[in-house]
Amino acid sequence: MRVVSISVNGLVRAVDNGFFNWVARQDADVICIQDHRMRAYEIEDLGLIPEGYQGYFIDGEHNDDGGVGIYTRHFPKAIMYGFANEQADREGRFIQADFDNVSVASLLAPSALGIEETIVGEDEETALDHKDAFLDAYLQHMEKTLRKRRQFIFCANLQTAHHVTDASSRYHQSGISGFLPHERSRLDRLFDEMGAVDAFREINKQSNQFTWWPEWAGNLRKQAGIRTDYQILTSGIRRKVLDGWIDESTRFSDHAPLIMDYDMEIGR
Repeated sequence: MRVVSISVNGLVRAVDNGFFNWVARQDADVICIQDHRMRAYEIEDLGLIPEGYQGYFIDGEHNDDGGVGIYTRHFPKAIMYGFANEQADREGRFIQADFDNVSVASLLAPSALGIEETIVGEDEETALDHKDAFLDAYLQHMEKTLRKRRQFIFCANLQTAHHVTDASSRYHQSGISGFLPHERSRLDRLFDEMGAVDAFREINKQSNQFTWWPEWAGNLRKQAGIRTDYQILTSGIRRKVLDGWIDESTRFSDHAPLIMDYDMEIGR
């Protein structure tokens, strides 16, 4: 089973820049996208579904931020829109497809990079507070999920890198969101304490394995990279990881696709 995760930063732009041509070469069973930046009904109306796939999407209250979706070649048993958190569900940050043998979710954390102290919403919450609240809610959801017997793959842009090897030196002492100590401590809790699995790190321990280069980085991709994109597994899939890589050659988004192969069937 092959699963792809990619934060497209606007689906229309990504398709115009060759996203679907790339998809046609991947032979993926499931493709999770984040940050499609449009209404769910517009995706079908505009035919933004690659050949051979069906699509499921949730949008946010603002088109310029958020919205996640799942393309799949296999008919799911059920689709879950949101995870019962009012803020996250209103902003279109989580969708899950349940198949016979596994559930696959796509989720997008809010970004606070460069706008940490900016006030968002009507409750005088800063952008960093907003992101922190989402990550806390997601960890609460994961505590419940990890107690279940069903296996899960969460394709997530968490807008946060975990270890020093997951971020270029520009982030190490920068004091900007994406690599702050309290943000990284949440990932310590997720992976080290709660027992969730970072699929990519199961097969690749090298440094400089980045998935995102902010637009301001320009040609400085290696110097400004950070790994914020994950496939997060429940422990029962840990030994099912066969292979995985980041396709840095793509240019349809300022994120690179994360591709993982698993020794399992998605269902009948």
